[in-house]
Parts: sequence; structure tokens; C-alpha cells
Amino acid sequence: MKFLKWFLTIVSIGIILASIFCFLDRAGDAKNVKPIPIKEEKSKVSLVMVGDALLHSSVYNDAYKNGVYDFKSQIELIKPIIQKHDLAFYNEETVLGGTSIGLSDYPTFNSPQEFGDAMLDAGFNIINLATNHTLDRGEKAIINEINYFKDKDVLTAGSYDSFENASKIPIKEKNGISYTLLSYTYGTNGIRIPEGKEYLVNLYSDAQAKKDIEAVRDKVDLLLVSMHWGTEYQTEPTAEQKREAEYLASLGADIIIGTHPHIIEPITYIDDTLVIYSLGNFISAQSTNNDYNTMVELMTMVDVVKTTKNGKSQIKLENLNNELLYNYYQRGSQWTNFKIIPFSQMNANYNPEYKRLYDKYSAVVKMYNKDIPINNIA
Repeated sequence: MKFLKWFLTIVSIGIILASIFCFLDRAGDAKNVKPIPIKEEKSKVSLVMVGDALLHSSVYNDAYKNGVYDFKSQIELIKPIIQKHDLAFYNEETVLGGTSIGLSDYPTFNSPQEFGDAMLDAGFNIINLATNHTLDRGEKAIINEINYFKDKDVLTAGSYDSFENASKIPIKEKNGISYTLLSYTYGTNGIRIPEGKEYLVNLYSDAQAKKDIEAVRDKVDLLLVSMHWGTEYQTEPTAEQKREAEYLASLGADIIIGTHPHIIEPITYIDDTLVIYSLGNFISAQSTNNDYNTMVELMTMVDVVKTTKNGKSQIKLENLNNELLYNYYQRGSQWTNFKIIPFSQMNANYNPEYKRLYDKYSAVVKMYNKDIPINNIA
């Protein structure tokens, strides 16, 4: 009996010791197991943005040679810059209704569609169509413009040919990053939108912007909002611009692109939203309103970086940069030789005051944020 008790005690101790050794062995193995790395993927698109294509008759007459309109020489210095980017935005200030209905100048513009050919050839592929001049030549010009862009590989927004198409928000993708453009104008210079055809141009309201953004925000990585707003020739954004910018940022806009004032206004951030209050003109025959302010313009560039970890994606704007542009032309009985000059290529032949103008308008860009970068000049 004593032997049996002794035997059972020895067996129990053995079992306990074996369990301890097994536990220690497993613990040692656990220490040697390497953690599974979190899978992280990155993708990027580069974006460039310029302002108003305001096609006065002087601009398109200068492009008319040998019986055709050819605007390529006017933007030839910009083209290499644009083509380095994946996405490129501009504001089509004057409707591209084409020559079939007759071209026209201020105050009711209609422009050659060949300008669109030159801009697409340069690499522009995101185009705002909602401006105060959209209704200048009525429905026919708008339909002509929409039909012109319809078969092109571009993203347009702000003007449509039906309620059905106006309700669709097209989404495009580049380098694994999905994006779209919403666009609005404050008004149409007092021209009434035909009743029942409100789709012809997007008028801004807080309610419409909220509806549109909520419909698309969770479907895209990058949300651009083009705003035709503000007061012409005023450097400081209005209180309403600032309020609308805050509102759009709160709804989740990634970049707000401002047009209409025809001159440069500041760039800043509202939380993570990049706000460009006004890019100014891109090309026009506007003479200087005040110290070349309608002729010195802005080109903004930024990288959109998408980081995906464990199936969750986040967008970040990186490498923001800007360059001033100069809308050069020669005056005489006719204004000729229009050409957009990056300030990095400026010299006294284009404007002997270009260094002073660089300092002045760089300060405007940096008015709200001194850290906003601008390319240096030679």
C-alpha cells in the first residue's frame, strides 16, 4: 500500500514537471516567433491646376492662321510642365460653342473648340464648365460644348445636357486612386436658366453641395470641388468665400479650387483641405486692372498619396508647390503673340518688372500661410 502511494506521488510529480517544461518550451517558441508585418501599399498621382481660360477675340484671332485656329504655340511653354503630371485641371471660363454658331467676345462669349484641342494636347484632363459665362450664348452653345467633350478622355463637371446626366457623378481612376470633380458657380451674370433646364449649369447652394458630397465622398479617394466665386479683381477672399470653404472642408472636400476673380488670391489649409481661393487667369486679353494683376497668374501642383494598411486607405496631400505664370502679349493695332510664360523662364523682354511682380504676387499667395512654397525665379 505504501509502495502504491509512493508510486502515485512520483507519477504526479513527473506529470507536473513535464507540464512545466512543456509550458516553458512553448513560451520560448513564442518569443522566437516573428510578428506578421502589417501590409502597407502606397500609390500616388500628381495634380496640376491653372485658372481661367478667358478667350477674348484677341486671343482667338491671334491663333487664327492659314484658315484654322491653332492655340498650341500660346501654351507651348506650359505643355512640358502639364505633361509631367497625371491629372491637370483648368477652368473653361468661356463656353466652347464652336464656330458653327458664330464666335463672340465680351460680354457674351463663345469660343472656338480648337482651344480645347490645344489644352487636351497639352495634357489637361479635368475641366470646370460652371462659370458666370456658361449661359452667355444659350443652350445651343452649351450642348455643343458638352458634345465636344463627350468622346474625349476627360472629366468635366458643372454643365450638363439632362437631369439624368447632371445627377450622375462620374468617377475616374489613375494609379489606383479614384477621383471626381464637383463644380459650382455663384451665378450667370443675370441670365436666367431656362425653366425646367436647371441642369445646364450648377448654381452653388450649401444644400446642393452637401447632397453631392454625401453621395460621392465614400466612393472616391480624391474629391475636388471647383468653386466659381468671390469678387473680381479683389485680392482678399470675401467673407462668403471663407464661409463656403469652411463648409466644404467640413463635408470632406480634399481640394477646393477657386476661380472667377481673374487675379491671384491666397492659398491655405483648413484642417487637411487645401484651399486655393483663386488661381487667377490662365489666358486672356485682359489689360492690367492694377499692376498686372490680371496678367500674373498661378499654377498649383501637389501629389496625392494613398496609403493602404490592412484594407484601410488614407489620402494625404504632399509636395505642394506653386509657380507664377505671366500672360504675355504684344499690344498694337491688334494684340498678338499671346504666350503663357512660367516665371522660372521670365526675363526683362517679357516684362522688365518681373522680379518685383514675383515678390508682390508671391506675398499674395502666402497671405494666410507663410509656409506655402513658390518656385524661385532666375
